[in-house]
Amino acid sequence: MSTTRKRVYGYLAEFKSASALYKAAEQIRDAGFQKWDCYSPYPIHGLDGAMGLKRSVLPWFVFCGGITGTATAFTLAYMTQVIIYPTVVQAKPVNVFTVPAFFPIMFELTILFSVLTVLFGVLALMQLPRLNHPLFASRQFHRATDDGFFIAIEARDPKFNPNGTKSLLADIGGANIELVEEEDQ
Repeated sequence: MSTTRKRVYGYLAEFKSASALYKAAEQIRDAGFQKWDCYSPYPIHGLDGAMGLKRSVLPWFVFCGGITGTATAFTLAYMTQVIIYPTVVQAKPVNVFTVPAFFPIMFELTILFSVLTVLFGVLALMQLPRLNHPLFASRQFHRATDDGFFIAIEARDPKFNPNGTKSLLADIGGANIELVEEEDQ
């Protein structure tokens, strides 16, 4: 017989519309919460600003991946075509000035490394794959992909207080406020 303990994940509150969600996000940001997120059936213009989110670091990862691809391609082409096995075609020089011949492979590996960096960077930054999320156990969260607008404040937030957080959500227009629990492993 196994007993599963549950721990509090946080509070989930529903809002009437996209504009109500936007205004609530500004108020939660101003209250100083850090571990929370908004859920809506479609993208809401400016919501990331209302939440106080910074720009993603993903473009920097992709830039570094692209530079790595270019450097790898240049090194590979230079080592194989100039140093290890010099290929003389129509008396053209075999030195670093033959770089234009390396452009196709440099372009291809730049794109390949950039794409792989995007793929694995997004998965890492989003902490995926995650097979289950505590919000999936909510009675109302399934509507987030249809017609619901939700804010979830996590219990691991430093400012989280069971009574204070619930009253804040109620004060800013949250309805159907639900305590979400997750099974403890």
